[in-house]
Amino acid sequence: MKAVPPPLDNPAAPTFRLPPLACDCHVHVYGPEQRFPYAPERPYTPPDAPVERLEALHRLLGVERVVVVQATVHGLDNRAMLDAVARDPRRRRGVALLAPATPAAELERLHAAGVRGVRFNFVRHLGGAPDLSAVLTLAKAIAPLGWHVQLHLDAPDLLGYRAFLDELPLPFVIDHMGRTLVEDGPEQPALIQLLDLLKDERAWVKLSGPERISTCLSRGRPPYADVVPYAQRLIAAAPDRVVWGTDWPHPNVREMPDDGWLVALLPHYGGPQTLHKLLVDNPARLYGY
Repeated sequence: MKAVPPPLDNPAAPTFRLPPLACDCHVHVYGPEQRFPYAPERPYTPPDAPVERLEALHRLLGVERVVVVQATVHGLDNRAMLDAVARDPRRRRGVALLAPATPAAELERLHAAGVRGVRFNFVRHLGGAPDLSAVLTLAKAIAPLGWHVQLHLDAPDLLGYRAFLDELPLPFVIDHMGRTLVEDGPEQPALIQLLDLLKDERAWVKLSGPERISTCLSRGRPPYADVVPYAQRLIAAAPDRVVWGTDWPHPNVREMPDDGWLVALLPHYGGPQTLHKLLVDNPARLYGY
């Protein structure tokens, strides 16, 4: 089974000061395995990256709010994510992985515990697309709670799933800038489709994972500088429906990023008003702070 490397032990202190109540809208926790075992069917095996390490990182970065997204390696066992949220329920929210037939009483319990969405992985290296009818079934069940669905897609799938996205009865959030690779150019069909999707008031996008789509990786100054025009176009398309996340501890990346660099990239995306929406106002609305 594939192993993935750990996050950096000593990330750089950021050169940009985040505004008060800034939210990191996309992190995971792994384990610790002795307390929260990894799923036998997991697509990769990570080193433990428990909530205590995440808390230390956020103290360094100046992050005050966080959304913990259930890690694929834990499957449908959401206990590690829920434990992380429960340690500071005023400042933390969760996004779960759930079975389509999850009972209404369990959904209510998860809502009380701080969960505000369900994630679905469509990417090939994590097993490929789920059953679309099952996704719609669960989407209809969670809509009355005011939740959203979070979708992790390969860039070409933004075109193929457009009809499915149009059917969703609730807001949906596209992970990692749609994984639209910079090397495919600013007029690539996937990016044009993502920008068109953002005309829909239900559609949101996470400005996370620049190391996943950059061509220059850490060689640029700032690192991942070639991602900036892409992020700016997404912000311009939907300034009230973009959120940001580090994606710590960075599973399945081409290069392990320094989280201090990811924060330092933010002022290149826009001015104070733009960044306040991205980091504070939009997450507060989406996650119910």
